Amino acid sequence: MTTLTKIQENGIVDHCLKNGGSIHPLILSSDITNGTGLMNPSIYVDGDKLLLNIRHVNYTLYHSEGKTFQHQYGPLQYIHPEDDIHLRTINYVCTLTDKLELDEVHEVDTSKLDVEPIWDFTGLEDARLVRWDNKLYMCGVRRDTTTNGVGRMEMSEITIGKTVKEISRVRLPAPKPDTSYCEKNWVPILDMPYHFVKWTNPTEVVKVDVNKKTCVTVVLDESKVKYLAADLRGGSQVIRWGKDQYITLTHEVNLFKSEVGCKDGAYRHRFILWDNDWNLVKFSPRFSFLAGEIEFCAGAAIIGEDLIMSFGFQDNAAYLLRMSVDLINDFIAMEK
Repeated sequence: MTTLTKIQENGIVDHCLKNGGSIHPLILSSDITNGTGLMNPSIYVDGDKLLLNIRHVNYTLYHSEGKTFQHQYGPLQYIHPEDDIHLRTINYVCTLTDKLELDEVHEVDTSKLDVEPIWDFTGLEDARLVRWDNKLYMCGVRRDTTTNGVGRMEMSEITIGKTVKEISRVRLPAPKPDTSYCEKNWVPILDMPYHFVKWTNPTEVVKVDVNKKTCVTVVLDESKVKYLAADLRGGSQVIRWGKDQYITLTHEVNLFKSEVGCKDGAYRHRFILWDNDWNLVKFSPRFSFLAGEIEFCAGAAIIGEDLIMSFGFQDNAAYLLRMSVDLINDFIAMEK
């Protein structure tokens, strides 16, 4: 069995741990969460501080791995409180120690800008952290402002002191004609203020103006398409990789019906490299983190000689994975 086959069967975490890396579970007290899911954390190096956003949801997701113990209504189920069928998100911004342990934990106070939601999915979902023009933002999707759940990216500026407060909120349009139903998983480019990678293949980079509330496409060449099995969608922030490249982690999702006609899905990931002109230079083989089917990465940061990736597993657990840059380069090179 080749190394790549082992990684794709066992998950990249297993490969990482066997080659000097480490995994760090992110756990908030059940007094805070009431025991429901933590997911899709986003790590960010903010000056001399290491910040992390953790998404907390009010449900428990059950997924039957291997379809061995399926629920009577299918392998993928959202288990809600009996008196609340909404999908609610609350965000917690935390500081991390140099050992990647949680230090200070603050629920993001959104009360200044909250309005009564008018859709079942509430809150800012899968928020990535980024600082632009000395303003710290959470960039995620919100779907509770229309009666049919139209999703648009929002930029929430936050301040961190004794508490973490949201002080402004801007809902971003898609580039014209802005007629799509749901825009999500735009990933911020850390060293290009107010720029996001909207799509990866072909690469589309957009620039937003938070004052005018506009969005325009600044990079798109539809002739430059790599023919892969699925769309490459956003995951982590886009960060510098060496002197002349960018890297991000994307996800590919396969949504399908189980053998009894019920909802199911499987997620896989890739590392993506671009040059300074946003040409797609290289993409890694597909991989999972823990050989599960419901996984999602929303953050990445370089610390020393390592890349730290923040990811969620089955909407129920949040982790950091520390993996050496050299090991990642070796893995990327496995894609022929």
